[in-house]
Amino acid sequence: MVKITDVARHAGVSPSTVSYALSGKRPITEDTRRRIEESIRELGYRPHAGARALASSRSNVIALVIPLRTGVHVPVVMQFAAAVVTAARAHEYDVLLLTQEEGEEGLRRVADTALADAMIVMDVQLHDTRLPLLRSLDRPSVLIGFPADPSGLTCVDLDFRAAGEACVDHLAALGHRTLALVGSPPAVYARETGFAERVLQGFTAAADRHGLSASVHPCEATPAAAKELARRLLAQSPAPTGLVIHNEPLIQPLTEAFQSLGLRIPQDLALTAICPDETAEKAPVPVTSIAIPATEVGEKAVELLMKKLDGIPVPQSTHLAPHLTHRASS
Repeated sequence: MVKITDVARHAGVSPSTVSYALSGKRPITEDTRRRIEESIRELGYRPHAGARALASSRSNVIALVIPLRTGVHVPVVMQFAAAVVTAARAHEYDVLLLTQEEGEEGLRRVADTALADAMIVMDVQLHDTRLPLLRSLDRPSVLIGFPADPSGLTCVDLDFRAAGEACVDHLAALGHRTLALVGSPPAVYARETGFAERVLQGFTAAADRHGLSASVHPCEATPAAAKELARRLLAQSPAPTGLVIHNEPLIQPLTEAFQSLGLRIPQDLALTAICPDETAEKAPVPVTSIAIPATEVGEKAVELLMKKLDGIPVPQSTHLAPHLTHRASS
């Protein structure tokens, strides 16, 4: 492993001069700085995280708070986490992943220690009990998700309300008059999780605007629940001819359940979904969908956080516009 003494020897300076170049604590000549930077690049030297922390009074760590609660679809959550980690590393930050349901206690534990310089918080609820503490902390934070009242916070996410509306608009334009929303598991709605509630709001508002008949069906993310829901939907009078699915694990089992009951997709039943593109593309019938932009949201959250750490003003709310991709299911 390359040490600071190796860099000093290669650049022809003392180890303390290399340290000053890295920390900026003392001025050095431009020629000396250039030689040190060239040596660092050639040798592949990486400053030790602890040394950086001592030099800058920062830990160079971001805490990513993802409580893995009931009804959370872990594969999609991990896409967000991977995006945050990748973007943070580009800024020479590491990520501390907190997955326990600790609420305010977990946030305070991070804030009261040197564990992390800042926080990104996920699984945001409309009336999240963590919000008063987040507003009062002296450490920057960014929420992936929107509460009912985002004042005094920095929030970024897909515009889930607009996504729900866009799916309904698409089905209405195709002539469908009876729609159903296959929603997240009941526990997600019981917590008033922001993204699920906003899809519901958008779905309902657009159905009302078009004068459509619409029903909402929270559903557990299991094949058995998908089969039972398919039977219940077909028993409705009138049965829906268009579906909006906001429950990624159900896309394949629901499609198979409807097909086993004799329905043709899209001739008898049109499907739309809010889900990752790869999920939509791999469905038995490729599904018209609005992508969940995990990479873009994760990168934007880190970008906002870096600006806040540097004292640069950032917008309170950042909504990413939904983009609907038309596939064979509608």
